[in-house]
Amino acid sequence: MQSKQKKILIVDDEPDILEFLQVILEEEGYMVVMAVKSDFLENLHNGGLPHLILLDMLLSGKDGREIVKHLKSQEETKHIPVIMFSAHPSAEETALSAGADDFLAKPFDIDVLLAKITRFL
Repeated sequence: MQSKQKKILIVDDEPDILEFLQVILEEEGYMVVMAVKSDFLENLHNGGLPHLILLDMLLSGKDGREIVKHLKSQEETKHIPVIMFSAHPSAEETALSAGADDFLAKPFDIDVLLAKITRFL
């Protein structure tokens, strides 16, 4: 296990997906922080910034693309890699154009997810 754990923030409004990702990423040695809504933005500073953010494109009442634009426009969060995911295959282009560093289609392949995370961390 890494001496300084990398922190990954997962933002999704589906508890099953959060739990699934948490189990997998913790097994890989990452520290996992979860949020169900976009109000995680207010909490980013309280627990220290994550090393990477996994962000669902469609959250209840919020568009993940707007969130990623906000993150990438802020001096202290613009360096954090954001991997967006969505069940809509056509969403990749709009996710990347909004500023996401990478995209993953749901349902995702765990090996692909881990490879993408490794690439940014």
